[in-house]
Amino acid sequence: MNLIYNKGLHVLLTLKTKSLESLTNYSDFEIFTKKTLERFDTEIVGITHHIFENKSFTASFCLKESHLCIHTWPEFNQCTFDIFLCNYINDNSKKVEEISEEFIQYFNAEILQKDEIYR
Repeated sequence: MNLIYNKGLHVLLTLKTKSLESLTNYSDFEIFTKKTLERFDTEIVGITHHIFENKSFTASFCLKESHLCIHTWPEFNQCTFDIFLCNYINDNSKKVEEISEEFIQYFNAEILQKDEIYR
């Protein structure tokens, strides 16, 4: 049996938003993220986060398939976001693109920079 090894797609985004609430409300972000990842059939194996004095936050969701990370900067109306899903049997590229779009909509954001790395 020959398997084609496709490590996956890694999307990195820098987003700009006018919604300061979305950049400073970790609790809502975590709820949205858990629901979104569940809807896309990904498995969370761990979550860590830190909330700063200005309510900005950094968070990392460790997934069985890899990870999702975010860092917010409300003082600049920006955040950086990345998601990587790998799988040695299925190509998760479309899923990564769709999840990325969900977060762009969540932040009601303009894309300042988008990088796609096929690993």
